[in-house]
Amino acid sequence: MGQHLVFEEASEVIKTISGVELNAKQIERICHKYGQWIEEADLELIKVAEKHIYPKEQSEAVHYASVDGSMYLTREQDWKEIKLGRIFKASDIVEVNEKRNILVESTYVGHLGNHKDFIPKMEYYLDGLKNLVFIADGAKWIWNWIEDTYPNSIQILDYFHALEHLCQFAKQYYPDDKIREQWIEKQAKCLKEQDVNTFIKTIKDLPISMNPKVEESKYALLEYYNNHKNRMKYREFLERGLLIGSGAMEAAHKNVLQHRLKLSGQRWTLAGLQQMTQLRVVYKSGKWGRIKEFAINNAA
Repeated sequence: MGQHLVFEEASEVIKTISGVELNAKQIERICHKYGQWIEEADLELIKVAEKHIYPKEQSEAVHYASVDGSMYLTREQDWKEIKLGRIFKASDIVEVNEKRNILVESTYVGHLGNHKDFIPKMEYYLDGLKNLVFIADGAKWIWNWIEDTYPNSIQILDYFHALEHLCQFAKQYYPDDKIREQWIEKQAKCLKEQDVNTFIKTIKDLPISMNPKVEESKYALLEYYNNHKNRMKYREFLERGLLIGSGAMEAAHKNVLQHRLKLSGQRWTLAGLQQMTQLRVVYKSGKWGRIKEFAINNAA
């Protein structure tokens, strides 16, 4: 209940459904204790086992991996970033209708702190997988890590992130709303349906702006796209039946973390935030049995 609801509400619900009285502080202490145990157990597991062991069929299946961060308010250091990773099999994507898919299973990894401490947690689950597809935004550390550690993986720059950069530039280049929207729509289609070099050339061939700042933005955009063009082969990716957007990662931030950790007025201790992150990650990964095991062992 404590990982689902704020502690006061959890106390009320427990009393209503079971008649057991636990005050909010008791629930908070229990949550932090179990969250800390998961954190320590994970670090020991990484140290000893190095990587997760998958059945052969699962290790050879296509797996997607995404990484992103979001900010949370702490008592000691104001806003701090939690890095969240999501890993799932392509076969776990189920089509509900033409416009909507759902993911039936995912493994999540969460860490409050720098990426150097987060990476080993991700690698524990990734190193046993042979066919990886990474979808991410333009964060340099993410791509450097992927290039160094998983050079044979498929790397995809989130399509909507690439489009966002285009829209920001278009606001400067085309003051007229109607003309700008038409141009963006045309280029978005080009980006998805044509060769990436054709898309980049279209931007390069735009008439020179009389505004130096606009020209600076243009060349910055071209540099960004050229750096990522091998990750922007969206037509090829779609033809291969691959995802090109990180919508699953956006949803994960909301459902796994923000739903519980970013409510109005919440201000966490650093330790408490990491501990609750671990509880949310374990629950949403379908591994709550680890918590049960810990409770049984401590009661024995």
